[in-house]
Amino acid sequence: MKIHKLLFGGLVAVAAAAGVSSCTDEIAVGSEFLDKAPSGGTTKDSVFHNAEYTRQFVAGIYSLQYYGIPYRSSNDSPLSASYWKGKLDALTDIYHLHFSGSMLYGSYYSGSLTASTDGPIYGFTTENFWELIRSAYMLLENIDGVPGMEQSEKDRLSAECKCLIASTYFNMFKCYGGLPIVTGTFSGLDGSYSLPRASVDRTVRFMTGLLDEASSVLPWAYTGTAAQTETGRWTRAAAMALKCKIFQFAASPLFNSDQPYYGGSTEAERDSLVWYGSYRQDLWDSCRTACRQFFNEVAANGYYRMVMPTANTQEAYRYAFRYGYVNQASPEVVYSVRVTNSTHDSKYQGYTLMYGRNERYAYTPTAEYVEMFPWRDGTPFDWHTDSVAGRLDTMFVKGDRVEGLQDLQNRVLTRDPRLYETVYVNGVPQQTNWTDGNATGDICENWVGGTDANQQPATEQGFFATGFANKKYVVGSCYDRQFPQWDVIRMSDMYLTYAEALLQADNDFDGALRYIDLVRSRVGMRGLVECNPDKNLTGDKNALLEELLRERACELGFENERYFDLIRYKRADIFEKHLHGLRIWRMQTDPTTGVRDTVTTMWTNGDKRTSADDPTAPGFYEPTDFEYERFPFNDDWVRLAWTSGFDAKWYLFPFPQTEINKGYGLIQNPGW
Repeated sequence: MKIHKLLFGGLVAVAAAAGVSSCTDEIAVGSEFLDKAPSGGTTKDSVFHNAEYTRQFVAGIYSLQYYGIPYRSSNDSPLSASYWKGKLDALTDIYHLHFSGSMLYGSYYSGSLTASTDGPIYGFTTENFWELIRSAYMLLENIDGVPGMEQSEKDRLSAECKCLIASTYFNMFKCYGGLPIVTGTFSGLDGSYSLPRASVDRTVRFMTGLLDEASSVLPWAYTGTAAQTETGRWTRAAAMALKCKIFQFAASPLFNSDQPYYGGSTEAERDSLVWYGSYRQDLWDSCRTACRQFFNEVAANGYYRMVMPTANTQEAYRYAFRYGYVNQASPEVVYSVRVTNSTHDSKYQGYTLMYGRNERYAYTPTAEYVEMFPWRDGTPFDWHTDSVAGRLDTMFVKGDRVEGLQDLQNRVLTRDPRLYETVYVNGVPQQTNWTDGNATGDICENWVGGTDANQQPATEQGFFATGFANKKYVVGSCYDRQFPQWDVIRMSDMYLTYAEALLQADNDFDGALRYIDLVRSRVGMRGLVECNPDKNLTGDKNALLEELLRERACELGFENERYFDLIRYKRADIFEKHLHGLRIWRMQTDPTTGVRDTVTTMWTNGDKRTSADDPTAPGFYEPTDFEYERFPFNDDWVRLAWTSGFDAKWYLFPFPQTEINKGYGLIQNPGW
């Protein structure tokens, strides 16, 4: 069988995903125009003999990129956009997907995925990889002949397509390892096709080579009026940042080790398709050098920076963190992918991102994740120590009860501000203002029977199944009618990447701590060393690396980074952890009898209203007395890795057996 079957198959998805129009005529993009354009007469030649059609063609290529937030119900490519599949971070210790209709539940938690089933979440033939790559090469092969377009624009569009190819390869590389290297389109008339899978080393050199070529051409950033129309395009900054991320992954222990991850006897391991064949210190050196070059360019050219708070308040910290990742005008976002708002009326954000809090979006944060977030000053939260110290009732908020006022006064958020932007936790006002970060309105009631959680923590079902709910990328009504972006790279990630490279390449503890602490300071927390005097963070490399990975989880939750961090460091120990939720039981003392007992009733939509005129009623004041039950997930949600151990084959996904059988050189990953 021939490789062109892979590259041609399903290419009508290009036109479906990326159809665009000019002021005079609609034009199909991707490969569909090879057959016929909507006007009936447009061919490939006419597309690349019209400057506007060529620009639209490039826009169509952009539309095929990976977008990491499930936002639709569809079996069309890309399948990862469907909420019936599942997000990668829900395979880690920070989230669990409590949706039994998902592929994550049916194939991953159960361990039933095979190379012959429907394929992994991020499928080799279902994500528009090859449609994008072929379309990008079609542009590269034909743009020189486009009339009415300046050479500088041709060079820029070509460079953008090289970045699109490299980034698409990197998405696959993280999931599959070494890949077939495609360097052009296929005519469909070639006599034979042989495209063997390349080594990890060659795949990395291919990706970084494309980025180096593109970096020499692309503008550093789009600013001023250009930013209003051109952001979302690849820039030199984005290309340089992606190169850092590629080296970070390649240099990590999954691929860069003295021992292959699956024992060494498989063909993929022998041929260095899933590792380098030995440990190479120069890879971390390359990562550090790439990071240094990026930050030197930032210093020289400006624009990109972390969004910093305008005041030393929890509201300002939360606002800076939220604006930094979600707003398309954020200078923190080095590169992002966008989708349109065409799926449902003007409330796009609400409709596509956890609208109605239904189980399809029940990406429930785990107790383990919530406990990763420090106290507000940066000192670690520890369940056992803080429980003994009697601090659990203030582990999310504290405030004053003022006679005659039902709500807590002088409310203080007691933990890392990122927690409140990532997780719905008990006692925190839910409405956040877009312009200033203030939180107002009804509190979130996570206790069993509460207005928000209802009975979900007790039954371990639904959006609050763990006693917590996801808030990342769910910023509320303040973002109605906005277009959510999927952040590919942002500056806080780059600081943490540089910290890791300094630690791994040079054992530079001070340098690593400096950049980690910079990210922590954005939300008002003190430095790691000061907050962890019992840990030798200036001399124990493993201890500092653990703190770095925890910081990455707190900063980059729900962005796939935790999954790939655990994969690249081969953290079977974390994949094997049986995870927990937190049941909060509301306690109430009868003012007449003095008996303290559990009540499973709402407050905002219950006692607060019925007792509004009676300050002596036990339900008049906002609840602050709770008991806590840290519970393991029940048998309905158990993952195979928890009961049978983590099989190293899961570090990489299986190639579809149907593609292996085509005989163009694809070798299966170990264990599949």
